Amino acid sequence: MSNNLKYGLGEALALLGEQIEPLPAEEVPLLDAAGRTLAGDIHALVDSPSVDASLKDGYAVVSEDIARASDDSVVTLRMVGTIHAGEDQPLKVSPGTAVRILTGAELPTGASSVIADEFTRLEGDSVQVMNTAEPGRNVLERGSDIARGAVLGHRGSCVTPGLLGLIAAAGHHRLQVVRKPRVAIIATGDEVVAPGVPLPRGKLYASNITTLAAWCRRYGFDVQLEIVPDQPAAIEAAVTRHGQETDALITSGGAWTGDHDLVARVLNRLGGVTIFHRLRIGPGKATGLVMLAGKPVFILPGGPPSNLMGFLQIALPGLFLLSGCTDPPLQQGNVRITSTIRTKFPDWTQFYYGTLRPEEGGDLPCFTPLTRKSRLRSMAEAEAIIAIPEGETGIVEQTIIPAQRLA
Repeated sequence: MSNNLKYGLGEALALLGEQIEPLPAEEVPLLDAAGRTLAGDIHALVDSPSVDASLKDGYAVVSEDIARASDDSVVTLRMVGTIHAGEDQPLKVSPGTAVRILTGAELPTGASSVIADEFTRLEGDSVQVMNTAEPGRNVLERGSDIARGAVLGHRGSCVTPGLLGLIAAAGHHRLQVVRKPRVAIIATGDEVVAPGVPLPRGKLYASNITTLAAWCRRYGFDVQLEIVPDQPAAIEAAVTRHGQETDALITSGGAWTGDHDLVARVLNRLGGVTIFHRLRIGPGKATGLVMLAGKPVFILPGGPPSNLMGFLQIALPGLFLLSGCTDPPLQQGNVRITSTIRTKFPDWTQFYYGTLRPEEGGDLPCFTPLTRKSRLRSMAEAEAIIAIPEGETGIVEQTIIPAQRLA
Protein backbone atom coordinates (compact mmCIF):
# COMPACT_ATOMS: atom_id res chain seq x y z
CA MET A 1 0.00 0.00 0.00
CA SER A 2 2.79 2.44 0.86
CA ASN A 3 4.04 2.27 -2.72
CA ASN A 4 0.93 4.28 -3.70
CA LEU A 5 1.68 7.02 -1.15
CA LYS A 6 3.91 9.56 -2.85
CA TYR A 7 4.81 11.87 0.01
CA GLY A 8 6.27 11.34 3.47
CA LEU A 9 5.87 13.67 6.45
CA GLY A 10 8.94 15.81 5.73
CA GLU A 11 7.97 16.29 2.10
CA ALA A 12 4.42 17.24 3.05
CA LEU A 13 5.62 19.83 5.56
CA ALA A 14 7.98 21.29 2.96
CA LEU A 15 5.08 21.61 0.52
CA LEU A 16 3.04 23.35 3.22
CA GLY A 17 5.80 25.93 3.56
CA GLU A 18 5.86 26.49 -0.19
CA GLN A 19 2.10 26.90 -0.57
CA ILE A 20 0.97 28.86 2.48
CA GLU A 21 1.77 32.53 2.97
CA PRO A 22 1.04 34.53 6.14
CA LEU A 23 -2.19 36.47 6.24
CA PRO A 24 -2.11 40.29 6.00
CA ALA A 25 -0.99 42.37 8.97
CA GLU A 26 -3.27 44.31 11.29
CA GLU A 27 -2.48 46.88 13.96
CA VAL A 28 -3.72 46.05 17.45
CA PRO A 29 -3.36 47.51 20.95
CA LEU A 30 -0.36 46.21 22.86
CA LEU A 31 -2.20 43.73 25.09
CA ASP A 32 -4.15 42.31 22.15
CA ALA A 33 -0.82 41.35 20.56
CA ALA A 34 -0.05 38.71 23.21
CA GLY A 35 0.40 35.33 21.55
CA ARG A 36 0.32 36.84 18.06
CA THR A 37 3.09 36.93 15.44
CA LEU A 38 5.04 40.05 14.54
CA ALA A 39 4.33 41.15 10.97
CA GLY A 40 7.73 42.86 10.72
CA ASP A 41 10.87 43.67 12.68
CA ILE A 42 10.20 46.00 15.59
CA HIS A 43 12.69 48.59 16.87
CA ALA A 44 12.98 50.47 20.13
CA LEU A 45 11.62 54.02 19.99
CA VAL A 46 13.37 55.19 23.18
CA ASP A 47 16.24 54.33 25.49
CA SER A 48 15.34 52.42 28.63
CA PRO A 49 16.14 53.64 31.14
CA SER A 50 15.93 57.10 29.62
CA VAL A 51 18.57 58.43 32.06
CA ASP A 52 21.46 57.08 34.13
CA ALA A 53 19.56 55.78 37.16
CA SER A 54 20.32 54.44 40.60
CA LEU A 55 20.00 50.73 41.25
CA LYS A 56 19.95 51.23 45.02
CA ASP A 57 18.66 53.43 47.78
CA GLY A 58 21.76 55.30 48.90
CA TYR A 59 23.84 58.36 48.07
CA ALA A 60 25.11 59.70 44.77
CA VAL A 61 28.78 60.56 45.21
CA VAL A 62 32.04 61.34 43.45
CA SER A 63 33.81 57.98 43.52
CA GLU A 64 37.23 59.51 44.21
CA ASP A 65 35.92 61.06 47.45
CA ILE A 66 35.38 57.61 48.99
CA ALA A 67 38.16 55.68 47.23
CA ARG A 68 39.76 54.83 50.61
CA ALA A 69 36.66 54.67 52.80
CA SER A 70 36.33 51.75 55.24
CA ASP A 71 35.06 50.96 58.71
CA ASP A 72 38.37 52.22 60.07
CA SER A 73 38.62 55.19 57.74
CA VAL A 74 35.20 56.85 57.58
CA VAL A 75 34.67 59.60 54.98
CA THR A 76 32.25 62.41 55.81
CA LEU A 77 30.32 64.09 52.98
CA ARG A 78 27.90 67.00 53.13
CA MET A 79 24.40 66.13 51.92
CA VAL A 80 22.98 68.72 49.51
CA GLY A 81 19.55 67.31 48.70
CA THR A 82 17.37 64.29 47.90
CA ILE A 83 16.10 62.95 44.58
CA HIS A 84 13.29 60.43 44.02
CA ALA A 85 12.45 58.29 40.98
CA GLY A 86 10.73 60.32 38.30
CA GLU A 87 11.84 63.70 39.63
CA ASP A 88 13.64 66.24 37.48
CA GLN A 89 15.78 67.95 40.13
CA PRO A 90 18.62 70.39 39.19
CA LEU A 91 20.87 68.86 41.85
CA LYS A 92 24.63 68.65 41.42
CA VAL A 93 27.25 66.60 43.23
CA SER A 94 30.65 68.24 43.66
CA PRO A 95 33.71 66.90 45.53
CA GLY A 96 32.96 66.59 49.24
CA THR A 97 29.15 66.41 48.78
CA ALA A 98 26.50 63.73 48.34
CA VAL A 99 22.85 63.58 47.22
CA ARG A 100 20.38 61.23 48.85
CA ILE A 101 19.04 59.07 45.97
CA LEU A 102 16.33 56.42 45.81
CA THR A 103 16.10 53.43 43.48
CA GLY A 104 15.22 54.47 39.93
CA ALA A 105 16.07 58.14 40.39
CA GLU A 106 18.24 59.97 37.88
CA LEU A 107 21.91 60.21 38.79
CA PRO A 108 22.59 63.91 39.45
CA THR A 109 25.19 65.87 37.52
CA GLY A 110 28.73 65.35 38.81
CA ALA A 111 28.06 61.99 40.52
CA SER A 112 29.92 58.93 39.27
CA SER A 113 28.52 56.19 41.54
CA VAL A 114 26.00 55.36 44.25
CA ILE A 115 27.04 54.09 47.67
CA ALA A 116 24.34 51.81 49.10
CA ASP A 117 22.58 52.66 52.38
CA GLU A 118 24.13 49.74 54.26
CA PHE A 119 27.60 51.30 53.98
CA THR A 120 26.54 54.71 55.29
CA ARG A 121 25.31 56.46 58.40
CA LEU A 122 23.38 59.75 58.36
CA GLU A 123 24.32 62.34 60.96
CA GLY A 124 22.43 65.63 60.62
CA ASP A 125 23.21 67.13 57.22
CA SER A 126 26.26 64.89 56.76
CA VAL A 127 26.62 61.29 55.70
CA GLN A 128 29.32 58.97 57.02
CA VAL A 129 30.63 56.57 54.34
CA MET A 130 32.37 53.28 55.31
CA ASN A 131 33.00 51.64 51.92
CA THR A 132 34.14 52.39 48.39
CA ALA A 133 32.07 52.69 45.20
CA GLU A 134 34.05 52.71 41.98
CA PRO A 135 32.71 54.68 38.99
CA GLY A 136 29.48 53.13 37.74
CA ARG A 137 28.75 51.17 40.93
CA ASN A 138 24.98 50.80 41.49
CA VAL A 139 24.24 52.86 38.35
CA LEU A 140 21.99 51.59 35.55
CA GLU A 141 23.25 53.42 32.49
CA ARG A 142 20.90 55.05 30.03
CA GLY A 143 19.84 52.58 27.35
CA SER A 144 21.41 49.61 29.14
CA ASP A 145 18.12 47.67 29.12
CA ILE A 146 17.04 48.87 25.69
CA ALA A 147 18.96 51.10 23.30
CA ARG A 148 16.93 53.30 20.98
CA GLY A 149 16.81 51.79 17.49
CA ALA A 150 17.68 48.27 18.68
CA VAL A 151 15.77 45.36 17.15
CA LEU A 152 13.47 43.89 19.80
CA GLY A 153 11.78 41.19 17.74
CA HIS A 154 11.99 39.90 14.21
CA ARG A 155 9.23 39.26 11.70
CA GLY A 156 7.67 35.90 12.51
CA SER A 157 8.49 36.06 16.24
CA CYS A 158 5.74 35.09 18.64
CA VAL A 159 4.80 37.91 21.02
CA THR A 160 5.42 36.34 24.43
CA PRO A 161 4.57 38.12 27.70
CA GLY A 162 8.26 38.89 28.20
CA LEU A 163 8.65 40.33 24.71
CA LEU A 164 5.48 42.36 25.17
CA GLY A 165 6.94 43.95 28.31
CA LEU A 166 10.16 44.74 26.45
CA ILE A 167 8.21 46.32 23.61
CA ALA A 168 6.21 48.43 26.04
CA ALA A 169 9.41 49.65 27.73
CA ALA A 170 10.72 50.59 24.29
CA GLY A 171 7.88 53.06 23.70
CA HIS A 172 5.30 51.11 21.67
CA HIS A 173 1.59 51.03 22.48
CA ARG A 174 0.33 49.35 19.28
CA LEU A 175 1.83 46.58 17.16
CA GLN A 176 1.59 45.29 13.61
CA VAL A 177 0.84 41.57 13.88
CA VAL A 178 -0.28 38.90 11.42
CA ARG A 179 -4.03 38.41 11.44
CA LYS A 180 -5.25 35.24 13.09
CA PRO A 181 -6.83 32.81 10.60
CA ARG A 182 -10.58 32.26 10.44
CA VAL A 183 -11.13 28.53 10.09
CA ALA A 184 -14.17 26.51 8.97
CA ILE A 185 -14.38 22.84 9.96
CA ILE A 186 -16.81 20.81 7.88
CA ALA A 187 -17.75 17.29 8.96
CA THR A 188 -19.13 15.04 6.24
CA GLY A 189 -21.15 11.90 6.82
CA ASP A 190 -24.74 10.70 6.90
CA GLU A 191 -24.01 9.07 10.24
CA VAL A 192 -22.81 12.25 12.02
CA VAL A 193 -25.10 14.45 14.13
CA ALA A 194 -24.44 17.57 16.18
CA PRO A 195 -24.15 17.31 19.97
CA GLY A 196 -27.30 18.43 21.77
CA VAL A 197 -29.91 16.67 19.63
CA PRO A 198 -31.35 13.16 20.15
CA LEU A 199 -29.07 10.44 18.77
CA PRO A 200 -30.82 8.29 16.15
CA ARG A 201 -30.01 4.60 15.96
CA GLY A 202 -26.80 3.88 14.04
CA LYS A 203 -25.53 7.45 14.19
CA LEU A 204 -22.83 9.15 16.28
CA TYR A 205 -22.11 12.57 17.67
CA ALA A 206 -19.59 14.82 15.89
CA SER A 207 -16.73 14.44 18.35
CA ASN A 208 -13.98 14.93 15.74
CA ILE A 209 -14.88 18.50 14.86
CA THR A 210 -15.41 19.34 18.53
CA THR A 211 -11.84 18.24 19.27
CA LEU A 212 -10.41 20.10 16.27
CA ALA A 213 -12.35 23.26 17.11
CA ALA A 214 -11.04 23.13 20.67
CA TRP A 215 -7.47 22.94 19.36
CA CYS A 216 -8.13 25.91 17.08
CA ARG A 217 -9.61 27.90 19.96
CA ARG A 218 -6.56 27.06 22.05
CA TYR A 219 -4.47 29.13 19.64
CA GLY A 220 -7.00 31.94 19.27
CA PHE A 221 -8.31 30.99 15.81
CA ASP A 222 -11.89 31.95 15.01
CA VAL A 223 -13.83 28.77 14.14
CA GLN A 224 -17.02 27.96 12.24
CA LEU A 225 -18.50 24.44 12.32
CA GLU A 226 -20.89 22.64 9.99
CA ILE A 227 -22.06 19.06 9.48
CA VAL A 228 -23.14 18.04 5.97
CA PRO A 229 -24.43 14.74 4.56
CA ASP A 230 -22.54 12.60 2.07
CA GLN A 231 -24.00 14.41 -0.90
CA PRO A 232 -21.83 16.23 -3.46
CA ALA A 233 -24.18 19.20 -3.69
CA ALA A 234 -24.27 19.65 0.10
CA ILE A 235 -20.48 19.40 0.39
CA GLU A 236 -19.99 21.79 -2.53
CA ALA A 237 -22.38 24.35 -1.03
CA ALA A 238 -20.66 24.23 2.38
CA VAL A 239 -17.18 24.50 0.91
CA THR A 240 -18.20 27.40 -1.34
CA ARG A 241 -19.92 29.33 1.43
CA HIS A 242 -17.20 28.88 4.06
CA GLY A 243 -14.48 29.43 1.49
CA GLN A 244 -15.78 32.95 0.98
CA GLU A 245 -15.98 33.72 4.71
CA THR A 246 -12.80 32.13 6.11
CA ASP A 247 -9.06 31.84 5.47
CA ALA A 248 -8.78 28.05 5.68
CA LEU A 249 -11.06 25.02 5.53
CA ILE A 250 -10.72 21.69 7.29
CA THR A 251 -12.84 18.78 6.14
CA SER A 252 -13.40 15.85 8.46
CA GLY A 253 -14.32 12.52 6.88
CA GLY A 254 -14.83 11.43 3.29
CA ALA A 255 -11.09 11.48 2.65
CA TRP A 256 -10.34 7.99 1.32
CA THR A 257 -11.52 6.16 -1.83
CA GLY A 258 -14.90 4.69 -0.89
CA ASP A 259 -18.24 5.36 -2.54
CA HIS A 260 -19.06 8.05 0.03
CA ASP A 261 -15.57 9.59 0.15
CA LEU A 262 -16.51 12.61 -1.91
CA VAL A 263 -14.44 15.49 -0.57
CA ALA A 264 -11.49 15.31 -2.96
CA ARG A 265 -13.80 14.90 -5.95
CA VAL A 266 -15.88 17.93 -4.96
CA LEU A 267 -12.79 20.07 -4.42
CA ASN A 268 -11.42 19.03 -7.79
CA ARG A 269 -14.69 19.95 -9.49
CA LEU A 270 -14.55 23.38 -7.81
CA GLY A 271 -11.11 23.99 -9.31
CA GLY A 272 -9.00 23.01 -6.33
CA VAL A 273 -5.33 22.11 -6.89
CA THR A 274 -4.26 19.02 -4.99
CA ILE A 275 -0.83 19.59 -3.43
CA PHE A 276 -0.79 16.20 -1.73
CA HIS A 277 -3.35 13.63 -0.67
CA ARG A 278 -2.56 10.44 1.24
CA LEU A 279 0.75 10.39 3.06
CA ARG A 280 3.16 7.86 4.46
CA ILE A 281 2.06 8.52 8.04
CA GLY A 282 0.02 6.43 10.40
CA PRO A 283 -2.48 7.11 11.73
CA GLY A 284 -3.60 9.77 9.28
CA LYS A 285 -2.56 8.50 5.85
CA ALA A 286 -5.63 9.94 4.10
CA THR A 287 -4.63 13.51 5.05
CA GLY A 288 -4.37 15.98 2.17
CA LEU A 289 -3.89 19.60 1.18
CA VAL A 290 -5.83 21.26 -1.63
CA MET A 291 -5.44 24.93 -2.58
CA LEU A 292 -8.84 26.36 -3.52
CA ALA A 293 -8.96 29.96 -4.77
CA GLY A 294 -5.67 30.60 -3.02
CA LYS A 295 -6.84 29.24 0.33
CA PRO A 296 -5.76 25.96 1.96
CA VAL A 297 -8.23 23.15 2.43
CA PHE A 298 -6.96 20.44 4.76
CA ILE A 299 -8.55 17.06 4.06
CA LEU A 300 -8.68 14.88 7.18
CA PRO A 301 -9.85 11.28 7.51
CA GLY A 302 -12.87 10.45 9.65
CA GLY A 303 -11.39 7.87 12.03
CA PRO A 304 -10.74 9.71 15.32
CA PRO A 305 -7.03 8.81 15.80
CA SER A 306 -6.29 9.53 12.13
CA ASN A 307 -8.38 12.69 12.19
CA LEU A 308 -6.56 14.20 15.16
CA MET A 309 -3.10 13.08 14.01
CA GLY A 310 -3.61 14.53 10.53
CA PHE A 311 -4.69 17.78 12.15
CA LEU A 312 -1.77 17.96 14.59
CA GLN A 313 0.93 17.01 12.07
CA ILE A 314 -0.34 18.80 8.94
CA ALA A 315 -3.33 21.12 9.40
CA LEU A 316 -2.15 22.81 12.61
CA PRO A 317 1.34 23.61 11.23
CA GLY A 318 -0.44 24.98 8.15
CA LEU A 319 -2.63 27.24 10.28
CA PHE A 320 0.48 28.42 12.11
CA LEU A 321 2.02 29.37 8.77
CA LEU A 322 -1.13 31.37 7.95
CA SER A 323 -0.74 33.19 11.26
CA GLY A 324 2.87 34.03 10.37
CA CYS A 325 4.53 31.68 12.84
CA THR A 326 7.17 29.20 11.66
CA ASP A 327 7.73 27.60 15.07
CA PRO A 328 6.27 24.10 15.62
CA PRO A 329 2.84 24.39 17.25
CA LEU A 330 3.52 21.61 19.79
CA GLN A 331 6.22 21.87 22.44
CA GLN A 332 8.91 19.25 21.99
CA GLY A 333 11.25 17.60 24.47
CA ASN A 334 13.00 14.32 25.15
CA VAL A 335 11.33 11.42 26.95
CA ARG A 336 12.33 7.89 27.90
CA ILE A 337 10.08 5.19 26.44
CA THR A 338 8.90 2.53 28.91
CA SER A 339 8.29 -0.34 26.50
CA THR A 340 9.57 -1.53 23.13
CA ILE A 341 7.35 -0.74 20.14
CA ARG A 342 7.63 -2.10 16.60
CA THR A 343 6.07 -0.99 13.33
CA LYS A 344 4.88 -3.09 10.40
CA PHE A 345 5.48 -0.15 8.06
CA PRO A 346 9.15 0.89 8.25
CA ASP A 347 8.75 3.10 5.17
CA TRP A 348 6.17 5.25 7.04
CA THR A 349 6.33 7.66 9.94
CA GLN A 350 4.32 5.86 12.61
CA PHE A 351 2.91 7.94 15.49
CA TYR A 352 1.87 6.81 18.97
CA TYR A 353 -0.23 8.55 21.60
CA GLY A 354 0.94 8.08 25.17
CA THR A 355 1.05 9.29 28.76
CA LEU A 356 3.90 10.82 30.75
CA ARG A 357 5.08 10.25 34.31
CA PRO A 358 8.15 11.42 36.23
CA GLU A 359 11.21 9.20 35.95
CA GLU A 360 12.34 7.68 39.25
CA GLY A 361 15.78 9.04 40.01
CA GLY A 362 16.03 10.78 36.65
CA ASP A 363 15.27 14.06 34.96
CA LEU A 364 13.33 12.87 31.91
CA PRO A 365 9.61 12.08 31.81
CA CYS A 366 8.74 8.49 30.94
CA PHE A 367 6.47 7.89 27.94
CA THR A 368 4.05 4.93 28.01
CA PRO A 369 2.19 4.17 24.76
CA LEU A 370 -1.58 4.00 25.14
CA THR A 371 -3.09 0.64 24.24
CA ARG A 372 -6.74 1.07 25.28
CA LYS A 373 -9.39 -0.45 23.05
CA SER A 374 -11.31 2.83 23.24
CA ARG A 375 -9.82 5.15 20.64
CA LEU A 376 -11.54 8.22 22.06
CA ARG A 377 -10.46 7.51 25.64
CA SER A 378 -6.85 6.98 24.52
CA MET A 379 -6.89 10.29 22.69
CA ALA A 380 -8.44 12.06 25.67
CA GLU A 381 -5.80 10.67 28.04
CA ALA A 382 -2.85 11.30 25.71
CA GLU A 383 -0.27 13.76 27.01
CA ALA A 384 2.34 13.36 24.27
CA ILE A 385 3.06 11.86 20.85
CA ILE A 386 6.17 10.00 19.72
CA ALA A 387 7.07 8.75 16.26
CA ILE A 388 8.99 5.91 14.71
CA PRO A 389 10.58 7.77 11.78
CA GLU A 390 10.58 6.51 8.22
CA GLY A 391 13.26 3.88 7.71
CA GLU A 392 13.21 2.52 11.27
CA THR A 393 11.48 -0.63 12.47
CA GLY A 394 10.93 0.25 16.11
CA ILE A 395 12.08 1.85 19.35
CA VAL A 396 13.63 -0.17 22.15
CA GLU A 397 12.56 0.18 25.77
CA GLN A 398 14.48 2.86 27.74
CA THR A 399 15.50 4.70 24.56
CA ILE A 400 15.53 8.49 24.85
CA ILE A 401 13.50 10.02 22.01
CA PRO A 402 11.85 13.36 21.15
CA ALA A 403 8.15 13.78 21.89
CA GLN A 404 5.48 16.34 21.10
CA ARG A 405 3.68 17.56 24.22
CA LEU A 406 -0.11 17.84 24.03
CA ALA A 407 -0.62 19.48 27.43
